[in-house]
Amino acid sequence: MPRNILFDLIAPLYDRLISPRQPEDLLDVLKLPMEGKMLDASGGTGRVSATLEASVGSMVLNDLSHPMLVQAHEKGLKATQAQAHHLPFPDDSFERVMMVDALHHIGHQKEAVKELLRVLKPGGRLVIEEPDINLFQVKLVALGEMLMLMGSHFLTPDQIKTCIEKQGYTAQIQSDGSFAAWIIVDK
Repeated sequence: MPRNILFDLIAPLYDRLISPRQPEDLLDVLKLPMEGKMLDASGGTGRVSATLEASVGSMVLNDLSHPMLVQAHEKGLKATQAQAHHLPFPDDSFERVMMVDALHHIGHQKEAVKELLRVLKPGGRLVIEEPDINLFQVKLVALGEMLMLMGSHFLTPDQIKTCIEKQGYTAQIQSDGSFAAWIIVDK
C-alpha cells in the first residue's frame, strides 16, 4: 500500500505537534449529537474523533498509517486500516462522515470523495475540512509540505465542491473562521 511514510514516523509525536481540536465548531457543522454511526476518514491518531466520540452512537476511524492507528487504539477508538479511496465499508454505512485536514494528503482525491459519499447513508451529512489554498498562509503551508516531500496536493474549496457535484450531490462551502473551509453535503 503506497503511503506517506512521514506519518508513520511522526505518529508517536503527532498529538504533541498538532494541538487537539476544540470540538464546538465541528459539533455544529456535523449536526451533533446524534445516535448513529460516524466515520472519521483519514483520521490519523484520532485527535478529532476522540473529542466527538461522546456525541455519536458509534465512532469508527479509518487511516492508512498503522502507527497512527496504534495511537487511535490507545485512545479507545475503533479503527480500521485502508486507503480513503477504497474504504472497507458497505454502501450507506454511516449517518455522519468527516475528513479533517487530510484530503490534500490523498493521491486519489476524486475517488476518495466518491467513497465518502458511497458510505454515507441517505439523510446523512458529509463534512470535509481542508485548508483553503486560496489563502496566503495556506500557500506557505503547502510550500512547506512540498519541501518536506509530503506529496500533498491542495484543492480549492470550489474544486472539492465540483468533485462532489459531479457525483450528483449539492455541496456548500463554509469558512471555519481561520484558514480552513468546510465542504458540506447532505445526502
